[in-house]
Amino acid sequence: MPQEAALITREAQTPSVNPATKEILGYTPVNSVEDLKQAIRQARAAQKVWAVYPFQKRAKILKRTRDYLVEHASEWAEIVSHDNGKVRLDALITDVLSSAISMSYYLKHAKKLLKDKKIRPGSLLLFNKYSIIIRVPFGVVGIISPWNYPITIPFHEIILGLMSGNAVIFKTATETQMAGKAIKAAIENADLPDGLFAFINMPGRVAGDAFFDNGIDKLFFTGSVPVGKRLMAKAAQTLTPVSLELGGNDPVIICEDADPERAVMGTLWAGFSNTGQTCGGVERVYVHENIYDRYMKLLKEKVESLRVGYDTDFNVDVGAMTTSEQVEVVKTHIKDALEKGAVIFARSKAPDDPNLHNFLPAMVLTNVNHEMLLMKEETFGPVVGVMKVKTMEEAIALANDSSMGLSASIWSKNQKNAEKIARQIQAGSVMINDHLSSHGMAETPWGGFKESGIGRTHGEFGFLEMTQPKVIVKDRLSFAKRDLWWHPYSKKLYDGILGSLNLLYGKNMGARLKGLWKLLKIVPRMFKTE
Repeated sequence: MPQEAALITREAQTPSVNPATKEILGYTPVNSVEDLKQAIRQARAAQKVWAVYPFQKRAKILKRTRDYLVEHASEWAEIVSHDNGKVRLDALITDVLSSAISMSYYLKHAKKLLKDKKIRPGSLLLFNKYSIIIRVPFGVVGIISPWNYPITIPFHEIILGLMSGNAVIFKTATETQMAGKAIKAAIENADLPDGLFAFINMPGRVAGDAFFDNGIDKLFFTGSVPVGKRLMAKAAQTLTPVSLELGGNDPVIICEDADPERAVMGTLWAGFSNTGQTCGGVERVYVHENIYDRYMKLLKEKVESLRVGYDTDFNVDVGAMTTSEQVEVVKTHIKDALEKGAVIFARSKAPDDPNLHNFLPAMVLTNVNHEMLLMKEETFGPVVGVMKVKTMEEAIALANDSSMGLSASIWSKNQKNAEKIARQIQAGSVMINDHLSSHGMAETPWGGFKESGIGRTHGEFGFLEMTQPKVIVKDRLSFAKRDLWWHPYSKKLYDGILGSLNLLYGKNMGARLKGLWKLLKIVPRMFKTE
């Protein structure tokens, strides 16, 4: 190949780079806006065929995708680890296993969760009307997924979309193309109708507008708050519905009766798995003063024992950050906190190897407050801030003092009291004596309050987001010639309708009986031809 042609070919492809070693993992062709337009056109035709398939047939076809995933589980864990930087066990648990669990749930329960729903008449006057609600797929849905969980986040939405009867156009993050192509291989293994699913590689700055400009029926986006707001503004131009999951600044409340060992281990996992790059992970911890010393002593011991490094033998707990840009965000938050009086309470070791990149130590900062970036913004890295509180009321107020509200957790041996606190937290998901695991529970809705987004994915709510409600109203008296209130109008009809109002809502029996008599006078007109 001539050198000039080779350069053109490379420029038209996205390189996938291992964030820890900078090794080139592969290249992915970049799609044009015209490619996306064509994919949407083909998807729309395929969706019309797919939508009439019964649920059992869709499930049977898509089960091949799950079988493919299970067969390639170790390979996929390695792909995600190299593509994203997380250790393989993290990838296996939170990307591969979570995806298999969710797929199994959706394949089994789609028919039940999307079944027609009968509605009883809401008024005696309309006793002859009965209705059913059916769920109708949007048509062609777009999915733009992030780099932090490049398998499980899109897989949930892809399977929800397909099982609901939609076609799906999937754009993974530029940073994790290899994981995206693994999903593409699994979906293609199912042998879906041609065009029903498409994998698109486009720069994020182009993709959102391109989806809307080319008539996507609904867009599912997981990413940052600023980008989500911009996409929502763009969607408003065409009134295209969107579902946005925009991150979190998630709090933990440690009650005075909490089990210190469990609370610390839960904080450790949810705060530092995936190198802290988890929208629903631990960012802020509020500890009751009566348990503070015991909790902090154990937390320091556990954090300092975390093994941060490149995963070659599975004996690593925390991997590399995915992007150098995110490394700089974390460093900025730490610097800001230290300048404002915070101190580093605990810090793990990190690789000191010029051949390795994007590694940060796991850290716990104390003497923090809500004037610091660390506590009021999403840090998205292996850093946790801890504050001591005197009361649970103080903890609740601090937990809710955020522009975001994705998830949270309460740690206590008293389940009743913990639930009472959980009900006061402004977040879409609150766990008791656990944190973050709800994202892997396919039956529970996932999404947040405030700037954490709009809409829900996962479970029944996820199916509802993938469909629109349509009501079909039937009439038990279809043999009648007219309804009571149809033309022609008359004074007698006016009095009869007024009588129905008194019959239904009159203050006393006399008024109701009088109303009934007037109503009965106009009932015969329903069966007469005038």
